[in-house]
Amino acid sequence: MPKSPEQLFAALDALGIRHATVKHPPVFTVEEADRHWSGIGGCHCKNIFLRNKKGSRHYLVVLAHHKTLDIQNLALSLREDRLSFASAERLQKYLGLEAGSVSPFGLIHDANRDVQVVIDSDLRRCDRINFHPNVNTATVTISFVDFEKFLTHCRNQTIDLPL
Repeated sequence: MPKSPEQLFAALDALGIRHATVKHPPVFTVEEADRHWSGIGGCHCKNIFLRNKKGSRHYLVVLAHHKTLDIQNLALSLREDRLSFASAERLQKYLGLEAGSVSPFGLIHDANRDVQVVIDSDLRRCDRINFHPNVNTATVTISFVDFEKFLTHCRNQTIDLPL
């Protein structure tokens, strides 16, 4: 399983997914990342890792960086009693990632497909989309079509919702 950006890039290459990478200082929030996004085209995303009340289901929510997630409404849409942020330990266990590096590319580590992916349906309007390459020191741009190809390869359940 790819753990480094180089291994991830090799996996993307093997899938025929074209990608461009811009390196930058470590960023932990969208606000910090925004300072380094000038010149990087496409939709910039934020990725939020959540768990249900019992901790028996996990969700990776992918939405445009400028949007605010209403977790209570999302819980209702997913028919969950309550959702909360998953711990750093759960993030490591299920996606092989550290806090500040949450990315759909971490799904490549989820061999059991325990994480469901919730995608903001508005992102489908984007030609290109941006994520961390499993570390928070770079931004990777791929096409939305290739993002779907990546998700198909990972075989996690995906849910499209207006967020």
